[in-house]
Amino acid sequence: MRFVWIAGLSLWPVLACAQTEPAPGSPETGSQAVAAEAEVYVLEPGTRIPLAMINSVSTKNSAVGDRIYLETVFPILVNGRIVIPPGSYVAGTVTGVKRPGRVKGRGELYVRFDSLTLPNGVTRDFRARVGSLDGRASEDLDRQEGAIKSEGNKSGDARNIGEAAATGASVGTIAGAVGGNVGKGLGIGAAAGATAGLVGVLLSRGPDAMLAKGTTLDMVLDRPLRFTAEELNFGPLPYRHTIGAGEGPPPSKKSETRPIRRGRFPL
Repeated sequence: MRFVWIAGLSLWPVLACAQTEPAPGSPETGSQAVAAEAEVYVLEPGTRIPLAMINSVSTKNSAVGDRIYLETVFPILVNGRIVIPPGSYVAGTVTGVKRPGRVKGRGELYVRFDSLTLPNGVTRDFRARVGSLDGRASEDLDRQEGAIKSEGNKSGDARNIGEAAATGASVGTIAGAVGGNVGKGLGIGAAAGATAGLVGVLLSRGPDAMLAKGTTLDMVLDRPLRFTAEELNFGPLPYRHTIGAGEGPPPSKKSETRPIRRGRFPL
């Protein structure tokens, strides 16, 4: 309010009508900051993101430092808005490889996720780990160590020794019948076959750990990822093919039915 002199008679109060900018720290600027903050979408640590392998890695052919490439297969939302659409790319690194032993020990594969690229090109660097594996995969996930371990092959070793012993026994039976001593030939053939089967087991490695193309797994974030509303403007993105559900890891060797190998056994 200010006073003006009118015709020397009196002072009349006149209200100033000019508008001024809100001072810093006023309620107006505070509401603007809250509105700007509301436009940030955060993926919290522990968020699980389903992925599918684009390439394949294994303890047989991969080395430390090799890259792995994956894509997201399900939309991830924050506050009702899609933050990571399907078809986003994830890149990772093989950090450890351990071949399976010849007698004991399982193959171990260690991987780390490094970056995420949205379909519009927005990229975030981070570190994340494997949270779970495809239910069809024969490998096991050690959540404490982060190791992807191949299945054991004890049953396969026993089967190979048994098959070799059976083949040797049949050959020994025939040889014993020819020589007039079936029992002796049977025993010699079975022992020789079991020995040969054991030698084969000792010279061969167990199954390798593998993440085959199409294998699905969960990536678990260990730090928050923040995106602004402008970074989530995807627009009319072109159609992109994603990994089909029919592609994936090979079936477990434990569930395979293998016919008994028939063949000659050298005496």
